[in-house]
Amino acid sequence: MNEPEQRASPITPTVDFSAEGIQHGFLRLPYSRDDSAWGSVMIPITVVKNGEGPTALLTGGNHGDEYEGPIALFDLARTLKAEDVCGRVIIVPAMNYPAFVAGTRTSPIDKGNLNRSFPGKPDGTVTQKIADYFQRALLPLADIVLDFHSGGKTLDFLPFCAAHILSDKAQEQRSFELVQAFSAPYSMKMLEIDAVGMYDTAAEDMGKVFITTELGGGGTATAKSAGIAKRGVANVLRRAGILKGEADVAPTQWLDMPGGDCFAFAEEGGLIEPLVDMGGTVVKGQVVARIYPIGRTGAPPSKVHAKMDGILCARHFPGLVKAGDCVAVFAMTV
Repeated sequence: MNEPEQRASPITPTVDFSAEGIQHGFLRLPYSRDDSAWGSVMIPITVVKNGEGPTALLTGGNHGDEYEGPIALFDLARTLKAEDVCGRVIIVPAMNYPAFVAGTRTSPIDKGNLNRSFPGKPDGTVTQKIADYFQRALLPLADIVLDFHSGGKTLDFLPFCAAHILSDKAQEQRSFELVQAFSAPYSMKMLEIDAVGMYDTAAEDMGKVFITTELGGGGTATAKSAGIAKRGVANVLRRAGILKGEADVAPTQWLDMPGGDCFAFAEEGGLIEPLVDMGGTVVKGQVVARIYPIGRTGAPPSKVHAKMDGILCARHFPGLVKAGDCVAVFAMTV
């Protein structure tokens, strides 16, 4: 039986991906709503092309409350010159644009988490339509994909660039070479606890060189974290031979997340008291946080223990937690 023909994407780019020079435009997604019957979601995009060479797809705002990537990419889009490029750079500072405008992790339109929506659907929700366009239109154009993340409003991370352990060791090695070039203070061999539907997985399954970041959190950015992002993206483009000039390399500490014991979750809700600061060393069995029940005084707190030796590389950000929240992440130094 023949497979049914897949529908075309409803998204229309206002840029020509094959044209030379610099183009600033939009990915226009029709979205009929109460305040605009024939309205659209307009996702900003920049394409810079100069001759033959590899293509880098640079993305931020996959989650709308993570800001280092959008800062670095809006800045790059306004400053990158075609004559400094050998190949092509595609810049999308805010992939999930509705979430970015709302300052939320997920879309205010459909509550879609873009980074759990791949491969998407051309006739699905707004978030699924965005995922489908990246899956079928943008990822196939790319040789290298850099997707910026940070902790958003609910997590805080040591600033690191990361790639995944892959079955294709040549692909893995190329990815870790770009992690090294990014030159974040920390570099991570990354384990995902929820990889289904991720942009990462979609890119890696296509054989793309994929790297990502976690550059802080708390639903904001700092001068330091934004600076790491701006320097890092330029370094990656230079290492890939797409951007002229020398990389601004800085020392990096390699970390490894070898398994599920890297993660600690709250079993009860309440007020969290951290007992270890970010970057602090821990040993297996150590109490790293206490969670106080907030319904009455005098009740003993529950304890969160480290299941491995290492350092604290991420923590829950708000002071109140719910049962099931990830409250701490550990990594081993390499």
